[in-house]
Amino acid sequence: MEESGKMDIEAIMRQLPHRYPFLLVDRVLECVSGHHVRALKNVTFNEPFFPGHFPHRPVMPGVMIIEALAQAAGILAFKTVGVVPDTETRFYFVAIDNARFRKPVEPGDQLVLNVTLKRAFKGIWKFHGSAEVDAVEVASAEIMVAPETKGHKPKGDPG
Repeated sequence: MEESGKMDIEAIMRQLPHRYPFLLVDRVLECVSGHHVRALKNVTFNEPFFPGHFPHRPVMPGVMIIEALAQAAGILAFKTVGVVPDTETRFYFVAIDNARFRKPVEPGDQLVLNVTLKRAFKGIWKFHGSAEVDAVEVASAEIMVAPETKGHKPKGDPG
């Protein structure tokens, strides 16, 4: 399913290189190339990080929420440039600024990922991302990424 900017899991897996257990976008509700994406992550008790974070009160780690936002940003970036990722085309984190965590995310929550492209300049893409549960913002951050070009990873990304 990929009509009017919507994407199911099969379309998402064609657009992102991530796979289980690290694929953190389950559905795209809307994607407007060059502008914004709105996506979902269904948080279940079966997530691989919950047994250790925390066993008596499972809470989704903040870094995983930021990663989910970054994956949504990746979808928007790939859609904007009109390419599908492969072994030579990827976007990498170069910075995360102003990350804020306002409320814990728990099993059973549906994380709504809202990412807007702020600018793309000299190979650096800047996005604003916010995550919501039940229309309440739980996290936000400014995310910057850069494309991998001809086998060279951008400086700043250890991956």
